[in-house]
Amino acid sequence: MADTFATRTIDVTTGDREGVHDLTSACAAFLREVARGRSGLLNIFTPHATAGLAVIETGAGSDDDLLTALKSLLPADDRWRHRHGSPGHGRDHVLPAIVAPHATLPVVDGALELGTWQSVTLVDTNKDKGHRHVRLSFLG
Repeated sequence: MADTFATRTIDVTTGDREGVHDLTSACAAFLREVARGRSGLLNIFTPHATAGLAVIETGAGSDDDLLTALKSLLPADDRWRHRHGSPGHGRDHVLPAIVAPHATLPVVDGALELGTWQSVTLVDTNKDKGHRHVRLSFLG
């Protein structure tokens, strides 16, 4: 049975344009503090109706490719029934069905177990909201 549970909310400034925001270092810092060498699970959750979390390579173009793919799948035009906010904002409310607002990842000996090129990211296509919250929870 697990003997450790810790949780914390981090704030992420996303600005006024679409973006993929790397959370890997914030996750690692949280685990250094709370896991203290133990293995378990890191759950990451963003309580927003227009953002999601993805494990993806960043910095080599994949993050921009993800945004391009989302623009193709979810165009920012007037087809959406949800119509408040910027033109096409309804697509932002569909995003979490494609890019889930949660992820659960393994922690081994206190460190996040990611592949060589993997990063934990917040995906935000909502240009109307420039600040997000992400909850990190460790169970180990």
